[in-house]
Amino acid sequence: MKHFARSVFALLLAGWVATAALAAGPSYRLKVDGLACPFCAYGIEKGLMRTEGVESIRIDINAGVVTVTMAEGATLTEEQAKQIIRDAGFTLGGFKRVSPGESP
Repeated sequence: MKHFARSVFALLLAGWVATAALAAGPSYRLKVDGLACPFCAYGIEKGLMRTEGVESIRIDINAGVVTVTMAEGATLTEEQAKQIIRDAGFTLGGFKRVSPGESP
């Protein structure tokens, strides 16, 4: 019986995680000119996390790419991204909304 309860719990948890992932809002790929170190990335991350609706951030320092996922119903405009990146001391070199299923 104990094993059955764990299995049911695991299935419920997996379903909840899958539902949460599907409920995520749009993602955006930001190309950041000059992104070269973790300290740089931290400044950008701080600015983005202060933005309403930002759910998650993934930064690839080597590629100079920041992927931002918004909450469902929230969006990020190119002007918002440009200002956040500029405030962190960098230049936005590219802004693209990532389609669902497209690798960021």
